[in-house]
Amino acid sequence: MAAERAIVIGAGMGGLAAAMRLAHAGLAVDLFDAAAQPGGKMRTLPSAAGPVDAGPTVLTLRGVFDELFADIGLRLDEHVRLEREPVLGRHFWPDGGRLDLTGDEETDARAIADLSGAKAARQFRRFSAETRRLWDAFEAPVMRAPRPRLAPLAVRVAADPALLRAMAPFSTLARRLGRRFDDPRLAQLFGRYATYLGGVPTRVPALLALVWQAEARGVWRVAGGMAALAAAMAEAARLRGAHLHAATPVARIEDGPAVILGDGTRHAADRVVFAGDPRALRAGLLGPGPAAAIGRSAVAPRSLSAEVLAFAATPRGPDLHHHNVFFGADPDTEFAPLARGEAPRDPSVYVCAQDRGTGRTPPATERFETIVNAAPLTETETPCPCADRTIPLLAERGLTFDPPPGPGARTAPPDFARRFPGSLGALYGRSPEGPAATFARPTARSTMPGLYLAGGGTHPGPGVPMAALSGKHAAAAILSDRISTSTCRPTDTPGGTSTESPTTEPAPSRPSGS
Repeated sequence: MAAERAIVIGAGMGGLAAAMRLAHAGLAVDLFDAAAQPGGKMRTLPSAAGPVDAGPTVLTLRGVFDELFADIGLRLDEHVRLEREPVLGRHFWPDGGRLDLTGDEETDARAIADLSGAKAARQFRRFSAETRRLWDAFEAPVMRAPRPRLAPLAVRVAADPALLRAMAPFSTLARRLGRRFDDPRLAQLFGRYATYLGGVPTRVPALLALVWQAEARGVWRVAGGMAALAAAMAEAARLRGAHLHAATPVARIEDGPAVILGDGTRHAADRVVFAGDPRALRAGLLGPGPAAAIGRSAVAPRSLSAEVLAFAATPRGPDLHHHNVFFGADPDTEFAPLARGEAPRDPSVYVCAQDRGTGRTPPATERFETIVNAAPLTETETPCPCADRTIPLLAERGLTFDPPPGPGARTAPPDFARRFPGSLGALYGRSPEGPAATFARPTARSTMPGLYLAGGGTHPGPGVPMAALSGKHAAAAILSDRISTSTCRPTDTPGGTSTESPTTEPAPSRPSGS
């Protein structure tokens, strides 16, 4: 009996995780992607000091990946080397304030007391307890569940009335933090976690304060950069029998289901996983069939984009750690314009010093990635070649680089829109704004027979571990839906396939998952 065939479109975290699980379950898996390396948004750019991350830099919830590899009979630490970073992030303010956070509540409370006083430390302990309560309540029925359900949450809230107060269902994150912390710098710091999901703190639910707990549980650095994790997942999928096809864009998805490659070759399958931005389907970029597979509310409004620089240089200025944030004086000058779709004024700048961290002596020329939040494009917007303001901003805050990065180091919203068609440059799919945003994201099953979804634009949402969990949900849906009595498998049309062999290097997708 021929194995059922699954086609995965997109080699981001969601597509790779789905391919790994489906291949291990015995399906014949082909993974197609338009780019030359696996990882989707998890990519690198060349520099004088070697490849530098130009996508996600923070790995949290390591257990998601330990579980993924264990579920297919492998060990994560035999395929990629991870090291826990004791300092989650170093934070700088224009007034000279500096704060290191570690994830250890008492250590962080003492550091906050040194920055802001004993009352601020007490406020932080209360905030930490509240967010821990929220995390414990929402992790299983929402983040880990294939579909978020209100019933289990209602039961949990009924049994724990304090949980409802912690949720603050009628408040925004910014308003809640303003009431929690007297020091506006701390409200600014924890409000920034909304941007990890592509939202602004003045518009997302107060519930998203729980994102702090994902980071507090540990941040891991990947030897060789974050792209090494994607490469390890691609290799694991190959070891389990998946065929990985680099530089092979998919043009259409048809009923049947089947996919049409960019060269016109048709590949039939029993199941298709689309692991790109769901808006590409909704916009009809992969044909008329999938356009109706998800509703408009699943892809709009759009999340934030970013201005990214990836380069090598010698820094001068403050003592950097691996993860650093240089805040502006007033978060309103960043988030109010972003909420209107405009460029932020005096925004925070994230700086990843890739060669720094606990116990490390950086080389003379170091690798850096900087990220500034940006608005996505609109459907009618004509992208402009706007000048990057990141380096001048950092110079105002005391950090300079020699040499400064050149034009090839920059990735802006129009570039993301081109790399990930249908996304409008948004990096996180649908915006998390609004009280029902969690329930608006598409889940693994679409309304088109045989078409499933994965990636950071689907449930449980953006972020490296969340996108990987989406792949788990897609694979589980396929394995529960497949017809076990099938006695035949669809075959390719005459002419076969022009893709690379199963042993070639895999690639990210068009449009790619995060």
